[in-house]
Amino acid sequence: MFLKKDLISIKDLSKEELLFLINTAETMEQEDCSELLRGRILATLFFEPSTRTRLSFESAMKRLGGSVIGFADPKVTSSQKGESLADTIKMIEGYADIIVMRHPIEGSARLAAETAKIPVINGGDGANQHPTQTIVDLFTIKKTQGKLDELHIAMIGDLKFGRTVHSLAIALSHFKVKLYFVSPESLRMPEHILEALRKNNILFSEHEKLEDIIPLVDIMYVTRIQKERFPDIMEYEKVKNAYIIKKETIQRAKLNMKILHPLPRVNEIHTDVDETPHAYYFQQAHNGVLVRMALLAIMIGNAHQHRNDLI
Repeated sequence: MFLKKDLISIKDLSKEELLFLINTAETMEQEDCSELLRGRILATLFFEPSTRTRLSFESAMKRLGGSVIGFADPKVTSSQKGESLADTIKMIEGYADIIVMRHPIEGSARLAAETAKIPVINGGDGANQHPTQTIVDLFTIKKTQGKLDELHIAMIGDLKFGRTVHSLAIALSHFKVKLYFVSPESLRMPEHILEALRKNNILFSEHEKLEDIIPLVDIMYVTRIQKERFPDIMEYEKVKNAYIIKKETIQRAKLNMKILHPLPRVNEIHTDVDETPHAYYFQQAHNGVLVRMALLAIMIGNAHQHRNDLI
């Protein structure tokens, strides 16, 4: 049995559960799961734009034999008429077996989970959390490096507003890693994340210069400077091109180093990097289908029955 009904924060998952999800996704890559969720319905409620998260969840559900309802534009919903989020959730729970929701307001996913009688998965709530992306990231790191321990991992770009790096840093605190946080001074990793890492005895360092860490790391996790998160557009203009990774930038990188990015990218990774063996962000996005298949199968299917075989 999945130990939590909902998945709202990466903190909801233990190390054992994270590894179980990763191992289940690895197994699903080799097996036919096309009938596992036959007759089940996923509701995708996206109050904020999304390409990869929404489409990978929809693809995952259909590959498991289930079906999908939902919306990708809140303007077509009754929220435009003043319907509260809680009322929307109460209505949807009568139509589906599980909900995936993205919303611009932090805490909205927790509210939905507290309201709904069916499972709720957080597909991103403001600058807060994006737990399923983190599981995809862990799966991808393991796939490229063969392990999750004894790695040096850099997170680069918007570390203040970037929900993906917040969740990933917390998840990596389960493992023996060294973290390098590279950002402009104004976009440093929030103190509450750093404090959580200290409590877990995770080594980390903070940097402003990208070149300082390139020869040291196994993973470069690059993030977009998110214009939409800045209350002051002038502050965004100061940092929008803080880091631009080009082919020449990574000449001193380790042979095994892989570049990840939750996407979409703007100009922080030049297209000339795409042709290098270090680029792995598109494969990372494709991995999202396998990981979300595993998550859906465990939460509303019967994948948990094979737990002992998969761990």
